[in-house]
Amino acid sequence: MTRPLPALPLRFQRAAAAGLLAAVLAIPALSGLTATPVLAQETPVKGGVLNSIVQPEPPTLMLGLNQQGPTQTVAGKIYQSLLTYDQKLNPMPSLAKSWTVSPDGLTYTFKLFENVTWHDGKPFTAKDVVFSTNVFLKEVHPRARAVFSRCESITAPDDYTVVFTLKEAFPAFLQSFEVSSAPMVPAHIYEGTDFRANPANATPIGTGPFKLKEWVKGSHIQLVRNDSYFKPGLPYLDGITFRVIPDAASRSLALESGQVQQTQYSDLEPFEVPRMKTHPNLAFSTKGYEFVAPMSWLEINHRVKPLDDKRFRKAIAYAIDRKFIRDKIWFGLGRIPTGPINSVVKFYDPKVTIYEPNLDKAKALLDEMGLKPDAKGVRATVKIMPMPYGETWTRLGEYLKQALGKVGIAVTLESTDAAGWSQRVANWDYEITTNFLYQYGDPALGVARTYISDNIRKGVLFTNTMGYSNPKVDALFAAGAREVDPAKRQTLYSEVQQILSDDLPVVWLLEMEFPTFLDKRVKNANTTAIGVNDTYEDVWLAAK
Repeated sequence: MTRPLPALPLRFQRAAAAGLLAAVLAIPALSGLTATPVLAQETPVKGGVLNSIVQPEPPTLMLGLNQQGPTQTVAGKIYQSLLTYDQKLNPMPSLAKSWTVSPDGLTYTFKLFENVTWHDGKPFTAKDVVFSTNVFLKEVHPRARAVFSRCESITAPDDYTVVFTLKEAFPAFLQSFEVSSAPMVPAHIYEGTDFRANPANATPIGTGPFKLKEWVKGSHIQLVRNDSYFKPGLPYLDGITFRVIPDAASRSLALESGQVQQTQYSDLEPFEVPRMKTHPNLAFSTKGYEFVAPMSWLEINHRVKPLDDKRFRKAIAYAIDRKFIRDKIWFGLGRIPTGPINSVVKFYDPKVTIYEPNLDKAKALLDEMGLKPDAKGVRATVKIMPMPYGETWTRLGEYLKQALGKVGIAVTLESTDAAGWSQRVANWDYEITTNFLYQYGDPALGVARTYISDNIRKGVLFTNTMGYSNPKVDALFAAGAREVDPAKRQTLYSEVQQILSDDLPVVWLLEMEFPTFLDKRVKNANTTAIGVNDTYEDVWLAAK
């Protein structure tokens, strides 16, 4: 089984971390809150600095060039896209105040707010949108390239109108304007330059409610209020400071002590969550991740025998207990998946083949394959390379080794660092690994890419790295992407979920839920499907 919880050692870890934490947080003029006293606790007021954590430190804040999680959380306050989304994934205004879709689903017309300026004072216009979507993002952003390459034309009839005309209907198009999916960049700074080498990448210029003031590498990123923000009276906060705290125990201590008022994603190890939920000054939520809708799985290389046989993959599925994984390894964070589409994503259908724990079924499938146990009870040996993303993923690997051993599948655990893991998976140099991907609100955006044959691309991470291929699945995903009628889309996606749950190209483990902790003084945060990555334009701090 997994290693016992290190409750007592963690106390020593936290104590030992206190000195490190004090050094990390001893940043003059940044520490502490400066909230203005208010008469009515629920009346938004200006003032205060929100202290949060960013972990790991982002490689850049130029969101168009890098969409890693830490970059999104910080840069989502600097950059904006045309839309944001509520927690039911309905589009809401951001830089676009309104939009219309033609009856044939081919023409999308966006009307922009007319008083938006970039952080350098230049006006934001339709020219910036056309440049961002038709030039910049097509060159540097793989997901955006796939979306905007579907456009026959992207035009600006006037300074505040943008018209996207598609080659064929693509109803997921309205889900494509989340800030990390299509960040707007200033044409006057990037046009005609080497985008990746532009000096402005070090001092990002967006339209968002906060601007970069200071980035001390290894210490903190300080954002300050954009006093020229186009929405009157916003933002409320004076600024947001993201503190770089690599040590997990120090991050927990920073939250407990009130030195930071927000943690998100994987800032805390799951085994810390039950204790933190009892803290009287903290509010806990798993909301705000509906747009990314993370799904974790056992990724299986179909080029390796006997992993290419779906009976073997089904035996793995029957051998593991996903409820145990959810409850004992992720400490209740997550939902048990039924198939390839997360249950918070559109067109999810639970009516598929379900794999409850059943060791007898697992053994029967292995027998059917002719994999009989040897004198030591071993039928086959596989290598599992857990994601190098912390203690929880290590524990998962240990559990998988034990669980598969019960049906005669011997497991060799392989360890690697983050860079090595990425390189090996991208280049198909693995047998089984643990992985998770985001689904971006629609199967056409974040689900199909894992299973379609034309996305088998060696050297590119988060593609169909398993090498799974089924022409029927390809055809259904293609038809679902262009079908305008929601009922017909549902029929197509229901069928593809049924096929995939039988083929089992991967073994789905968990619809992941990330914990967000907020000091109870923090108001109006984490209210959309973008959650902690949204602008925080209307977040405010109540008085103590």
